[in-house]
Amino acid sequence: MTGIIGKKLGMTRIFDESGTSVSVTVIEAGPCLVTRVKTKERDGYEAVQLGFGRGRAKSLTKPVLGQFAKANVPPQAKLREFRVAEPSRFEVGQEITVDIFKPGERVDVTGVSKGRGFQGVVKRYGHRGGDEAHGCMSHRVPGSLGQSAAPSRVYKGRKLPGRMGGERVTVRCVRVVQVDPEQNVLLVRGAVPGAANGLVIVRKSSGK
Repeated sequence: MTGIIGKKLGMTRIFDESGTSVSVTVIEAGPCLVTRVKTKERDGYEAVQLGFGRGRAKSLTKPVLGQFAKANVPPQAKLREFRVAEPSRFEVGQEITVDIFKPGERVDVTGVSKGRGFQGVVKRYGHRGGDEAHGCMSHRVPGSLGQSAAPSRVYKGRKLPGRMGGERVTVRCVRVVQVDPEQNVLLVRGAVPGAANGLVIVRKSSGK
């Protein structure tokens, strides 16, 4: 299996064998149930659909509940697909746990970044801003936006104030520090996108 669905619990620190403090993110990874196996002959591609968390029947639509009933699995709160090379190795109802990862390997973690609302260019993009002096009339503004007579417009892609955060972000090649199959906990080095209790996707990294 190439990945698993999890929930970001928060950050803490641990000490390695040499006594060095290491900042880690604690992720509740799985257990996930295989709710559907997709094949190239039937669906056009090969993938495995995983479910995470117990879902409430009243918050799900009838078509989704029908899929769970057909697969004979309890309703799941979150569903995600993972591409696999050999879907025949998986069957509906199979449980995927955090033990698919090992300490020291690299993973990619995907989540939704924290929403910061409408922000200016200083916070959103790290612009310097104007001088902090009494005579300065432009402290935290973007400044010049472009040319005057030609082309008489603002170029597309110009960094301007706007909504910040709330986007799908992936951090790559994060090192796995510890794996606890008994508590379904995965510790990865450093920070990952999202707030506490946010949904994250952990995949085995193809990079080095």
